[in-house]
Amino acid sequence: MSLEDKLYPLLAVYERMPQGLKRAIGGTYRRLPVRWRQGARFPEFQRLAAEVESWSVDQIRDYQLKELRKVLIHAGNYSTGYQRRFAQAGFRPELVREIEDLQGCPFLEKQDLLQSREELVCSHVPKKERLYITTGGSTGVPVGFYLQRGVSRPKEQAFLEAQWARGGYFPGARLVVIRGHVTSDESQGRIASYDATRDWLMLSSYHLTEARLPEYLAEVKRFRPDLLHAYPSAALQLAEFLEKAGLQWEVPLKGLLAGSERLNLPQKRLLERVFRCRVFRWYGHSERAVLAAEGRRSDLFYFWPTYGLVEFGAPDAEGFCEVIGTSFHNLAMPLIRYRTGDYVRLADPSRDGGLEFPWPAVSEIAGREQEFLISATGRRISLTAFNMHDAIFDDLYAVQFVQEAAGSAEFRYVPGPNFNREKLGRIESGIRRKLGEDFQLTIREVRETEKTARGKHRWLISRITAQASKLGAPGEAVG
Repeated sequence: MSLEDKLYPLLAVYERMPQGLKRAIGGTYRRLPVRWRQGARFPEFQRLAAEVESWSVDQIRDYQLKELRKVLIHAGNYSTGYQRRFAQAGFRPELVREIEDLQGCPFLEKQDLLQSREELVCSHVPKKERLYITTGGSTGVPVGFYLQRGVSRPKEQAFLEAQWARGGYFPGARLVVIRGHVTSDESQGRIASYDATRDWLMLSSYHLTEARLPEYLAEVKRFRPDLLHAYPSAALQLAEFLEKAGLQWEVPLKGLLAGSERLNLPQKRLLERVFRCRVFRWYGHSERAVLAAEGRRSDLFYFWPTYGLVEFGAPDAEGFCEVIGTSFHNLAMPLIRYRTGDYVRLADPSRDGGLEFPWPAVSEIAGREQEFLISATGRRISLTAFNMHDAIFDDLYAVQFVQEAAGSAEFRYVPGPNFNREKLGRIESGIRRKLGEDFQLTIREVRETEKTARGKHRWLISRITAQASKLGAPGEAVG
């Protein structure tokens, strides 16, 4: 097991330490050999990510079939939930001889994770090797699941670093990060903290206002990063303020890493013009079934064939297909034919040009919009940052913010059968910590949340004017 996994339960304790002590401990940790920090399997996943770019179609297919059979047979042998699902569908994992044979296997829905999570766990993997994770994802449907210690996290890090390398990243790079890190719950609180474990500067995405732009620029100049790693919404705010103030970005960057939210091509070009570097996009999710990133030269997203197996649902009226993933390597709780609720437009070589890799590729990802709550003082709070990776939303079927005016919002939730309302105080406390003191919050239980035309839950229903949101100023409610 990696040190990362062993020390993960102590992360909250580390975060509460005085800055000087954190620097000393974090700096020591950063200097330990990578194999100690990331675990024995990290080099294996590094090789897998590096070598697959030169594999033939047959090599890829052989690898995927081998990993798919391993996951299916393991789930069929050790998970009561999958045993029941396979039996009901008449699906027999041991008879899978081709990837196409997976068509007989039932889909796994988010509701299945909510209702049957513990049954989907594989008993063969001891409890101490399971890592419980929760996410609200892009849909406002909180789910909990298990990763495998010593496997899932080093794998994720190896593949992220491999794809980021296409966008200018290198081991030991100094990063400025603006991705939902909470530096202060006060609207005028500090905006920066230093992560000594990685030599990264963490900037708040909760305090980005035009008035505080000079503070952000000063912190970046002082740190001199190699790359900027930001939610697209945060990078766009920074670019918007720079252009509005007539200022130039002065720190040379090797790249800007922009994931977790949708960033369309015109917005990407705008960021590349302002920050004068390549902006690199990728797609992934906390459940870690599949992962995709831009190529070395093109703007298309390529799904890693050695990370997991991706399938696509039937296209809707707008040509978007749902992403369906089967995870490899995580034997604690495999996700098999998992419906992510995310939609993509498949790449068309006649329209998008030739592919760099013989991998599934898409040209556009729908959803994961840059959604904001607006505080009374004009702060824009990304809903992506509300993706709390703890158990705070456990046993809720859906959550949603509804905002009618700047500085106030209603948090709606749909309880599951096991939800204990004594948790409401903890939920409210966690939300208020991220919103800050210039926000009025009400909490309401509802039977269902508002949905999109596709029937998806949404994190946010905002009735604040688009103009107010664009300028980051307090807005007025509209009809």
